[in-house]
Amino acid sequence: MTRQPQAQQVLAPPARAAVFLVLTVRPGAEDDVRALLADVGGLTRAVGFRSPEGGLTCVAGIGAALWDRMYGTPRPAGLHPFRAVAGARHTAPATPGDLLFHLRARHLDLCFELARQLTERLGGRADVVDEVHGFRYFDERDLLGFVDGTENPAGAEAATVVTVGGEDPGFAGSSYVVVQKYLHDLSAWGALSVEEQERAIGRKKLSDIELSDDVKPSNSHVALNTVEDADGDQLQIVRDNMVFGSVGSAEFGTYFIAYSADPGVTEQMLQNMFVGRPAGNHDRILDFSTAVTGCLFFVPTIDFLEDPPAADAAGAQAPADADAAGAHAPADGSLGIGSLRRSTPA
Repeated sequence: MTRQPQAQQVLAPPARAAVFLVLTVRPGAEDDVRALLADVGGLTRAVGFRSPEGGLTCVAGIGAALWDRMYGTPRPAGLHPFRAVAGARHTAPATPGDLLFHLRARHLDLCFELARQLTERLGGRADVVDEVHGFRYFDERDLLGFVDGTENPAGAEAATVVTVGGEDPGFAGSSYVVVQKYLHDLSAWGALSVEEQERAIGRKKLSDIELSDDVKPSNSHVALNTVEDADGDQLQIVRDNMVFGSVGSAEFGTYFIAYSADPGVTEQMLQNMFVGRPAGNHDRILDFSTAVTGCLFFVPTIDFLEDPPAADAAGAQAPADADAAGAHAPADGSLGIGSLRRSTPA
C-alpha cells in the first residue's frame, strides 16, 4: 500500500499565542533555505520537548517567487503572487514575502524560542519583513469586540476544506494560506452604537448570533464573506486569526490567516470585501480596518519539505514573470476561479 504524504499541522488545536514571521530570501541562499525547511520538524520537536503541554506547532509556507528559484518542478496549480485588490475606496495591498512561519502554542515563550531558532539559522540568508506576536483575546473575540472565526468548519469537513486532493495529484495533502495584517481605528469604531457595529459585522455583539437576512445589510462583513459555488453550496476556508497590538504606539489589529485547498475561495472573499458585491458595495468593516500587508503561500507536505525535488538552475521562471505582469488574469477582470467546487466537501 502506498503511504499517503504527511500534511503539515495546519489544523492544530486552538492556541493561546502565535508568532507570524514573513521573510524574504536573499539571492544565493536557496540551498540553505531548503535545508532549513527540511529541519523545521526537528527544530519544532526540540523546542516543544522542553514544555510538552505547550502544544507547539509550526507551519511553513513558500511564496511563488521563491518556489521558482528553489525548486525544479512546476508550481502547484494555485500558487501565484498575491494579487492586490483595489476597490473604489479601499485596497488590499500585495507585499513582499518568500517564506511564512506560523507558530502556535499555549504559551508565547515556545513560539518566541522557535522563532529565534529559525531566524538564527537564516541569519544573513533571509530578512524578516513582518513579525507579529498574536494572542487570544477573552472569549475568542477580536479587538472590535466580536467573536472571530465562528463559521470555521470542523473535523473531517475542515480537513477537506484545507487539503489539496485529486485536482492537483502531484501536491495532494498540501494546502494554501493567505495572510493579511489589518490595523483598526478603535476610536472611530468605538464611536458607533452597538447596533451600528452589529450591522457592520452582521452578528449580535454579545451572543454572536448572526442577524436575520431581512436585517443584515448587504455590505456587512458576514454577508460579503459568504461565497457559494454554481450549485449554491457555501464554500469554506479555515481561519486562525489572532489579535495583536501595542498600547504605547496605539497600534491595534487582527492578523488574518486563511487556509484552504483552493486560494480562489479566499481571493473571492477579498474581491467581495474590497470591490463590493455589487461593485461599490464594499465591506463596511473596511471603513475602520485597514489592510497593510498581503501574501499568498503554498504549504507543502512534510514529505516534500524533508525530501524536495532536486534543484534545477533552469527552473520554470516564466510563470513568475507572467504573473508579475498580470498575464494570467482573465480578460474580463474576474479572478478566474470557476465554480470553486473543490473546497466543498463531497
